[in-house]
Amino acid sequence: MGLITFAAFTLLVAVIAYFASRKTDETTSDGYFLGGRSLTGPVIAGSLLLTNLSTEQIIGTNGVGFSEGILIAAYEVIAAIAMVFTAFVLLPKYLKGGISTIPQFLETRYGKLTKTIVSILFLMAYAISMLPTVLYSGALAINTMFDIPERMGLSPESALWVTVWIIGLIGSIYAIFGGLKAVAVSDSINAVGLIIGGLLIPIFGLMAIGDGSIINGMSVLTTNLPEKFEILGGPNSSVPWTTLFTGMLIVNFYYWGTNQAIIQRALGAKNLAEGQKGLCLAAFVKILGPIIVVLPGIIAFQYFNGELENADEAYPMLVKAVLPTAFVGFFAAVLFGAILSSFNSALNSSVTLFGLDLYKQYFNSNASEKQVVRAGKTFGVFLAIFSMAIAPLLYGVEGGIFNYLQELNGSFSVPILAIILVGIFSKRVSGKSANIAIVFAVVTYLVTLYVIKPIITGAAVSDAELAGITDVDQLSLIAAEAFPSFLHIMGIIFVLVLAILFGVSKFYPRETEYQEEYTRQVDITPWKHLKPAGIFICLAVVSIYIYFS
Repeated sequence: MGLITFAAFTLLVAVIAYFASRKTDETTSDGYFLGGRSLTGPVIAGSLLLTNLSTEQIIGTNGVGFSEGILIAAYEVIAAIAMVFTAFVLLPKYLKGGISTIPQFLETRYGKLTKTIVSILFLMAYAISMLPTVLYSGALAINTMFDIPERMGLSPESALWVTVWIIGLIGSIYAIFGGLKAVAVSDSINAVGLIIGGLLIPIFGLMAIGDGSIINGMSVLTTNLPEKFEILGGPNSSVPWTTLFTGMLIVNFYYWGTNQAIIQRALGAKNLAEGQKGLCLAAFVKILGPIIVVLPGIIAFQYFNGELENADEAYPMLVKAVLPTAFVGFFAAVLFGAILSSFNSALNSSVTLFGLDLYKQYFNSNASEKQVVRAGKTFGVFLAIFSMAIAPLLYGVEGGIFNYLQELNGSFSVPILAIILVGIFSKRVSGKSANIAIVFAVVTYLVTLYVIKPIITGAAVSDAELAGITDVDQLSLIAAEAFPSFLHIMGIIFVLVLAILFGVSKFYPRETEYQEEYTRQVDITPWKHLKPAGIFICLAVVSIYIYFS
């Protein structure tokens, strides 16, 4: 029954998305890549939320919630402030310039070389981290909920390969052949289903541990696990509270303001007001996100007595344990939609970046709109195959899938955010300084975390073992104390990047002051309720931290 419900709902979404997007002219870059610049606020909000709220987010953050508690909610609630900032500051600049991609803005501001470097960084990030992570976490969820390994008589790793390729093939058809509007429409439908289904999990979970009462369930959690509700993490946690003012801000401002896969939804807005409405609506819902992406992990800790070997399995195991059979097919369908959404979004953005920023620039400068779209689709096919081939290799990754993704993303999020912010707020910082800063940041970050850190933490653990310390938990604590959190490393490198941008520009300034031109592709009259909506959202975030501190 569950499989029938799953298939029926998935097919329904596909049919609706097809009819909603079939009149969009997909032979032009605006039609295919930006949905004809016709997206409204609710569609943008739904697509933003579901692009973000995928399995790597749901499973990953609930996994950390299982291990450490509510402190991981920082990724959710701080995001609301980042979206408000984007609505106020970044989106007006983007739409005024009529850009289709973030690298296009960088070309106008810094030059073609900067655009090319950033486009390649984006594509590498999608290929190595985002696409494989989405496929892996999605396959893990589906396999756990439907007992796929047992049904197929395969090992968990072998079943992952099968599920990853099925998800990848379906997602590729959506993203490559449907364009942004098909992705956005299906996202909006699935967003409603995911929010409804996502709320059912903590409800049934609390009832399961509270003898049928949600209130009793919360009482059990707060009484038995008070440490799980401390939102300010200690120095050795995955989110030390001090990182709220360093790397956490960088992660969220990059993700919601400059990440092509995310901001492309707002770039497809029919006007600035609709884009700002979409961002604010998504920000408000994001504040409530921890109920879906953190609380179930804490419930799972209580339900399973903290005995799961793999924290990333906490969420799908809880779903299978507490959700009535009648709801399993529906929830699996919307979860499948969330998997496809993030995969589609990254793949569609990759197609956009390659077609507009690389193919037309370096491979065929005289290419027609139709040729650019065709080249992008061809590239998308190869990228999808590559991501499907490496996704199963993430099985059992150390530290959990969510922390893996965030740590790896720091290599490019720091320099990209820095050069975009400086590009907007300064007029004489040059392209040469931007190029030097990007290379410096990427190399320094990767060497620091993947070369220097293992050496230092390894030495600290060795010294501890020589001193007679053998307890695994104590050795892990020593290793954590030996080197700063990657979020702090991001903050340090961000400051160094700013110093390089302004320092190099002192000697090699931009020849003329940068002036952005209004292309008049869309109306950039701001939403009249933007200021009160933004203030309310920011106050809500502050209130959450005060309450749980």
